Amino acid sequence: MLRFLFGRLWQSLVLLVIVSMIGFAVLTLAPGGPLSQFALTPGMTQAQIARIAHQMGLDRPLPVQYWEWFTRLLQGDWGRSYRDNQPVLSVIWSHLVATLLLMGTSTLISVLVGTWVGVLGALKRYSIFDYAATVGAMVALSIPTFWFGLIAIYLFALRLGWLPAGNMYTIGDGSVLDYAVHLIMPSLVLALVNVAVWSRYMRTAVLDVMNQDFVRTAKAKGLTRWAVLTRHILRNALVPMITLLGLQLPTILGGALVTETVFTWPGMGRLFLDSLGYSDYPVVMGLLMLSAILVLIGNLIADVAVAVIDPRIRLG
Repeated sequence: MLRFLFGRLWQSLVLLVIVSMIGFAVLTLAPGGPLSQFALTPGMTQAQIARIAHQMGLDRPLPVQYWEWFTRLLQGDWGRSYRDNQPVLSVIWSHLVATLLLMGTSTLISVLVGTWVGVLGALKRYSIFDYAATVGAMVALSIPTFWFGLIAIYLFALRLGWLPAGNMYTIGDGSVLDYAVHLIMPSLVLALVNVAVWSRYMRTAVLDVMNQDFVRTAKAKGLTRWAVLTRHILRNALVPMITLLGLQLPTILGGALVTETVFTWPGMGRLFLDSLGYSDYPVVMGLLMLSAILVLIGNLIADVAVAVIDPRIRLG
């Protein structure tokens, strides 16, 4: 097990370095660059811009810039924001909790509801519920996330007045109940598409396991339907679903970016868009690295969980 774990960890570290190299090169070579904000300042001369570029180290070769940035990154110095001159880690941390709260809630909803819908659809195959779940999943996958967000705001905030239209809390309140009320709409909108994906995969996995010989043997031994479902079908059907959960993290992060923008949620998604608009590349690179780390950790946890459930994975 330790050999399997170290192998996955080494692969994750190599992939993280590759992601950092590609991201740094793309941002550095992109049109405009971090100096574009100074070029728009009235009275700014080319000599002054060249001096600023020298002070920021932007006139050095790209490999040298990357190596200096990566060395500081390993030492815990992720740079300083161009916009407010604050440490990048402090800027990200002030938005990280909001994103983790939104992602964690939406993931929990999508896993629980998607698993229930998928298992029930497989057990009641070709029933009205199964057809309704299939149609609902196709609709959810066909319509953009921001459209669901706008419809939810119009219906539940503007027309009915049941929920707030956006933000994370009400100024002057900040109670747990207030946070929970503000979390309802963005978490449900973000979870909607993931519920559709999870339910379809779960239905297919359960149907595949139900046709296996060991399930028929368990039924022939006289086990109850609930015992067969929990001990044999679900345990084996969840193996590919755990891997899917790790692979869905990039999708959840991307959906969080759109959802946070629609609901003005103060998370990393809004911070990423604001930093891109301001050409605040240290913050953008910090967000890129943190997102890559979260995705790799999620995939690593999924691989370990699958290896624990199915020993054949770590022995292969």
